[in-house]
Amino acid sequence: MSDHAKPHDVTREQAEEAVRVLLRWAGEDPAREGLLDTPRRVVKAYGDWFGGYADDPADYLKRTFKEVEGYDEMVVLRDIEFESHCEHHMAPIIGRAHVAYMPVNRVVGISKLARVVDGYARRFQVQEKLTAQIAQCIQETLQPAGVAVVIDASHECMTTRGVHKRGVSMVTSQMLGSFREDARTRMEFLQFIGLRGVSR
Repeated sequence: MSDHAKPHDVTREQAEEAVRVLLRWAGEDPAREGLLDTPRRVVKAYGDWFGGYADDPADYLKRTFKEVEGYDEMVVLRDIEFESHCEHHMAPIIGRAHVAYMPVNRVVGISKLARVVDGYARRFQVQEKLTAQIAQCIQETLQPAGVAVVIDASHECMTTRGVHKRGVSMVTSQMLGSFREDARTRMEFLQFIGLRGVSR
């Protein structure tokens, strides 16, 4: 992500200096040989981790296909791996998203659904907001009969600090349209992704 694409006026040099300040605050010497390139590397990593701010995920869904022979059953993409960062502690969130929609006359390439997940995940997030953003983006752009999103993720802000609880994951779901209104459709989706008991 280039500096001119960012919606602010912070330069790369200022960002690298901020990393040096944090290193000093942690008790380190930024001039130490092993840390000389750390500010540059951290800023480069941030460009990757938070590249979602330069994207509009809805753009990925604008190219659709109508020649589907009237297919109107559920489309499910399971186990979309993603990495995000907690907006409270800037710690990693690592998880999988499961996305489904009920098409109305048009479908979208499945890789585009994964790109929507990444577009929102590559921002500072809370899992509940991430789940809702993905579902609403698909609903508003594709206008299907319904959308379902379930996210199962672990939060490093809980496993590496604070309560230090490992092996814990958080599950969130957002059901819209037919997935919210029809219990059978909702249960079929949950069976596809191997979950029970998640309603809406």
